[in-house]
Amino acid sequence: MNKSRMEAFSDGVIAIIITIMVLELRVPHGSDWEALKPLVPVMLSYVISFIYVGIYWNNHHHLLQAAKSVSGPILWANMHLLFWLSLIPFATTWMGENEFSQLPVAMYGFVLISAGLAYYILAQILIRHHGKESEIAKAIGRDKKGIISLIFYLLAISVAFIDTRISVGIYAIVAMIWLIPDRRLEKVLQK
Repeated sequence: MNKSRMEAFSDGVIAIIITIMVLELRVPHGSDWEALKPLVPVMLSYVISFIYVGIYWNNHHHLLQAAKSVSGPILWANMHLLFWLSLIPFATTWMGENEFSQLPVAMYGFVLISAGLAYYILAQILIRHHGKESEIAKAIGRDKKGIISLIFYLLAISVAFIDTRISVGIYAIVAMIWLIPDRRLEKVLQK
């Protein structure tokens, strides 16, 4: 099956996710710096989530560029990923509007770990579809970065009930790890 429809659909869904997140931002009532103060947690959660959605879009793009074709299971695995990504605006708003309190921060981590697991599943199904000797399989390898991210998310969810600042710091660290697109995939695409 041709992959172009899946790519276009995914790009559209991700664009809508970003649109929903920005529409959740409320304009302050007032024109001084003090009016912005209550929006700091909301803006911080928005920035973190925007970076995460951008990371997923970028890596998803690279992953699909390395793929030659898609199958029914790949389409469903992609929908699974998009489902979890579509919950990022909800988790973002809840976390920001509740000033990074415990349950919203833990729920944000649950959405992130679920999206990370869904991305891992999508990559594994793509590898199975293309074969263990394919370029995409060589590029993904054992996916240490993805597995480490999942472990960090588990840690952040657990720590959220002790100190949410540590959890948010862990989410930021994982985002920094992924800011640079997966170079393994870029090498495959250059060939």
